Amino acid sequence: MRTQRAALAAVVLGVTGLLTFPATATASAPTRSFAPQHVAAGNHPHRLGFNQDGGNWSGYVATGSGFSSVSATWTEPAVTCNSTDDLFAPWVGIDGYGSSTVEQTGVATDCSSGRPVYQAWYEMYPASPVYYSNPVSAGDVIHASVTRSGSTYTLTLSDTSKGWTRTVNRSMRAANVSAEVIMESPTAAYPNFGKVTFTGATVNGSPLGNYGPVALDASNSSGFEDHTGPLSGGGFSITYLQE
Repeated sequence: MRTQRAALAAVVLGVTGLLTFPATATASAPTRSFAPQHVAAGNHPHRLGFNQDGGNWSGYVATGSGFSSVSATWTEPAVTCNSTDDLFAPWVGIDGYGSSTVEQTGVATDCSSGRPVYQAWYEMYPASPVYYSNPVSAGDVIHASVTRSGSTYTLTLSDTSKGWTRTVNRSMRAANVSAEVIMESPTAAYPNFGKVTFTGATVNGSPLGNYGPVALDASNSSGFEDHTGPLSGGGFSITYLQE
């Protein structure tokens, strides 16, 4: 989803709950939302060697009902910006694949300044993302999880390299129809991230692979932007192809 860049409010409207640690928005943070999965107009049919066209999403999605947790670990990649429109984020979440809400947390890399800026965030879509002030750098090991108890969601993000953890609790009536480990570009423009490898991906405490998840490759009008590799238990990689 494209929106104008502006200063981001630290309060997410329309979602109730109490922050375990205060979330701080920063002026350098992008304001574009990381929205539910969509397939762009003129989507690309399945091709040999590629997965289902994920539109703005790549990665794996478990489908069903009653999801209570999802988690994964990755190393934040060093990227090369192709343009100032480049924006992407690895994240984990519940919902968004066939629903209008997403409860998610991860790290966004924004190239609007002409260089990559790493921003940790969470989002209770359709409310706007909230960005943390904690520093993130290329090469940092990130662990993310979203858990649900009834209508209460706990979103936790840790930079184990820098030694910080942020946790928020939010209440929302949501569909709970999917759980995913995803990379997304709301602008359909990826910087060159090389390869991102997710490890220890779990859903409801079991390896993601136990759920027979759907594999997605992101695309834009020029074709597939990246490729999601095979899943082994809770591990897989996504490889950059083109902006």
